[in-house]
Amino acid sequence: QVQLVESGGGLVQAGGSLRLSCSASGRTFGNYAMGWFRQAPGKEREFVAVIRWSAGTTYYADSVKGRFTISKDNAEQTMYLQMNSLKPEDTAVYYCAADSWAARATHFKAHEYNDWGQGTQVTVSS
Repeated sequence: QVQLVESGGGLVQAGGSLRLSCSASGRTFGNYAMGWFRQAPGKEREFVAVIRWSAGTTYYADSVKGRFTISKDNAEQTMYLQMNSLKPEDTAVYYCAADSWAARATHFKAHEYNDWGQGTQVTVSS
């Protein structure tokens, strides 16, 4: 059974940085894609970034491109999201998720992911 545990959220001023972590366990993730999503109050869950575990290929939402960086540590089976130049509109609960089909053409939809973490709150003050 896949378990995903996020950490690293918090309160930061606009322009600041945070690094989120997602610790994955329960299986090896060589055939997986691992993603970050976020959900603000009253809004739908939206795609942020994804990394294909073996290939290291990454994709980003346009809203975070150039500011956020997704990365992974194979040995620790941990995924990271480095968030720089944070804006108040980045405020949301951030979730990590696992898609067991890394060969999928895209990984931008929440329903494509099999497993989810519990989420970590990120609040950016203006």
